[in-house]
Formats: sequence, C-alpha cells, structure tokens
Amino acid sequence: MEIGISTFVETSPDVHTGEVRSHAQRLREVVEEIVLADRVGLDVYGVGEHHRKDYAASSPAVVLAAAAAQTKRIRLTSAVTVLSSDDPVRVFQDFATLDGISGGRAEIMAGRGSFIESFPLFGYDLDDYDELFDEKLELLLKIRESEKVTWEGGHRPAIPDLGVYPRPVQNPLPVWIGSGGNQQSVIRAGLLGLPLVLAIIGGRPLHFAPLVELYKRAAAKAGHDVSRLPVASHSHGFIAEDTETAADKFFPSTQASMNVIGRERGWGHYDRSSFDAARSFEGALYVGDPDTVANKIIHLRKNVGINRFFLHTPLGTMPHEDVMRAIELLGTEVAPRVREEISHWEAAGEPKE
Repeated sequence: MEIGISTFVETSPDVHTGEVRSHAQRLREVVEEIVLADRVGLDVYGVGEHHRKDYAASSPAVVLAAAAAQTKRIRLTSAVTVLSSDDPVRVFQDFATLDGISGGRAEIMAGRGSFIESFPLFGYDLDDYDELFDEKLELLLKIRESEKVTWEGGHRPAIPDLGVYPRPVQNPLPVWIGSGGNQQSVIRAGLLGLPLVLAIIGGRPLHFAPLVELYKRAAAKAGHDVSRLPVASHSHGFIAEDTETAADKFFPSTQASMNVIGRERGWGHYDRSSFDAARSFEGALYVGDPDTVANKIIHLRKNVGINRFFLHTPLGTMPHEDVMRAIELLGTEVAPRVREEISHWEAAGEPKE
C-alpha cells in the first residue's frame, strides 16, 4: 500500500486575507512540500497540469525535477499530464529526463484532463477530445516500448524510424491512466494493461468498487496479469491534530474552490452541510485527525481494493505551514497505521469487511 500527496499548485486568493501568492512563490513551496514528503516516508507525490491563472504548474515534470535532486526515495508523478493537448514525444522526453535525474523514480499519469484551457492554447479542437487521447496514448506507449519509432496518425506529423531520447532508467517508464470514473476509460486501461488512478472526489468512494472490478475483468480478458496491475485513488483531504480543527481549516478554501469551479460548470452552491456530509465515514473527503483519515483509507482499501492513495491537499490556498503539518502527519502517523493494518491482512489472507 503506497500513500502520498497530490497537488494542483493553486494560487487562488486567500479566503481570509485576499492575498494571492505569486506563481513563483507557490512553486517554491511545492518543492519544499515534496522534500518534506520524502523525509517523512511518503511513497509518491503528484503534480497536476493546468493552464490558467489560478494554477502555477503548467509543466509538472519541471517542478518534479526541481525536487528530484533534493529527495532520495519518493516517487514523482504527474497528476495528470493532459496528454490530449500535448506532444507524446516531449512528454516522454520530459519524464525520461526526470527519471534520470531522480534515479528511476518518475511516473506519468496520463489523462484527458477535466479542464480544457490547454486545447485552444495549443491549437486543438475539442470536437477531437476522445480521438486525440486515444491516438496520443498509442504513440506514447510506442515510444516507451522502442528506442526508434515509426508511427503515423491523424493529429501529429508522422515519425519515420527516428530515435527518442533520453531513454529512462526504468524500463518501461511507468504510465498510469487517470480516470474520473468513466467506464470506457477504465476498460481501456484494463485492455492496455496499464495501472489505473480513480479521482474519487464526490459521492461514496465504495461506489467505485464495481469500476475496479470492471477494470480487472477487462485486463484479464486481454491476457494481463491482474495481480501486477495496481489501482490508485485520489481524494481531497486534510489532516490536523484533531478532527474539528482539520475541518475548520480545510473548509474555507475548499468552499471557495468548489464554488469557483461550480459556477463554471453549473454545479449547485457548496456549503458547510455539503462539506460535512462528504467528510463522514462513507464520504469522499479525507479530513480529520490521523486516526480518522487512517481508518477511512483502510476502509477504502478493504472494500474497493486500491493499492495507492493520494491525499490531495491543499484545495485552494491554505497557509503553507498548515499544509506542511498535514504532510508530516500523513507520513509519520497515518501511513504507518495503514501499513500496519494491511500487513495484518496479508498475514491473514486480506479478509473483506
């Protein structure tokens, strides 16, 4: 069981002061967060790609590379790379470079992206949304398999037996598929034999169990060894010494962020009652003291079957020292409790609840 952090490196206004951190400051803070996550024993850190004013990380590989030279063990991944609007050759080169700098700790989490700003920015038509992802994923996997590539598609110039360098330390370079729960994306990941990351940010996490089974059936049907295909989840959350403090600190920025996105997408108003319902034991927010968060992760593992858990924090802008403390608690208190419980299951054959 791997436990880590994901972030979108947000630079939205502070809900208490109205202050807006510069992109440069927030990027430096994230490097500090990754270094701390490594020091407290977390397994993975993911940085999401966005192309808008209130997010600072348009190039996750560069951010992760800055941290790679200052860390020793933690795995470094995008969360996600918006592959549909990027060039798979450059994506591979960037993460192969990160893999070399980090000594073999880089990963790519590829997805369509729930934000669409990158499509007009790089000259892509949203009408080609699905086709772009399918074609570019095919090319990325082909580059991963072979040093020299011959390829032809409909949305990128052909590649006539050309080499793609540098080559990564890991062979193959890990490529995960990020999904918001779409059945077709889950099936695709299974048929391709690629590990899956589910964004569980609403509803009941246990409702994702059928998607995991669907993924495994697709993988088995395609002849892949299901036991070697990990499944990860990504959920919003925050940890403090006591649950009410965690909730009170996390709610204001969460509400502000959810309502900004909600206005763009036609969602209803996000209020404290919505927040409190989501942080219940069966809800999708992992907010509380270390025991509360550890028990929810254990519950998710037992009933959904995930092998890796990303706590997405912060959501919106929070004081850097609060985020650092949450990371410290995740690494020093939550992760050891989860791992100890799982080691007991393994000795007993991993019973379901």
